[in-house]
Amino acid sequence: MKRILLRVAYDGTDFCGWQLQPEKRTVEDELNKAIKEITGEDVKVIGASRTDSGVHGMGNVAVFDSETPIPPEKIMYALNTVLPEDVSVTESKEVPEDFHPRHCNSIKTYEYRIYVSRVNNPLKRRNAFRCPVNLDADKMNAGAEYLVGEHDFKSFCCVRTQAETTVRTIYSAEVFKDGEDFVIRVKGAGFLYNMVRIIAGSLMEIGMGKYEPEHIKDVLEKCDRQFAGPTATPEGLTLISIEFPEIES
Repeated sequence: MKRILLRVAYDGTDFCGWQLQPEKRTVEDELNKAIKEITGEDVKVIGASRTDSGVHGMGNVAVFDSETPIPPEKIMYALNTVLPEDVSVTESKEVPEDFHPRHCNSIKTYEYRIYVSRVNNPLKRRNAFRCPVNLDADKMNAGAEYLVGEHDFKSFCCVRTQAETTVRTIYSAEVFKDGEDFVIRVKGAGFLYNMVRIIAGSLMEIGMGKYEPEHIKDVLEKCDRQFAGPTATPEGLTLISIEFPEIES
């Protein structure tokens, strides 16, 4: 029996999120079906991050156990012949049998993409949020700097969270231009439910001139969701990568 790690990319637009749900289309379900088709085994993959409905992934991670004779590094090619066009495996490899992607240290990188336009751009509607007014990237970046470090992110979390603690560590947070688009990139040890999307909504308010950058510091200190900005819509959010120091060092 081998434990196989998959790195998975997907367009989340037509999925009801990553996690398996009865009678709903999810990334996890598509992976399970594809693995059964190529190996004949009934498996349930273990995902590293349960992205929400409409959220995209470039480097989400899943593991599963298998007795297939297919070499681990070749499994990605076999899976990609049967997966739908909006899901792709970008890497497959064997990992230690006790490796669990949610029970070990990891570094996750998210990006939220925004384009400024008074009218909808049909070519960007699936992977970027349309903002109707111009943004100040420098002020947004200054606000993002207050997020770096260990903080209580209760203000930047959905009130329905079931997390035992709302303290998280952010390693870096920045806002930059990528061509005509604005990109919010956040890297951390872990994130709360809707945390990155609430960060994005709060930074956009600063970019539009509603608040000064120091507002982010004030919101953190309040530890109250009502003081942060709106939860940005899911289409702009992509899980870029998940790194596991213990197996990648």
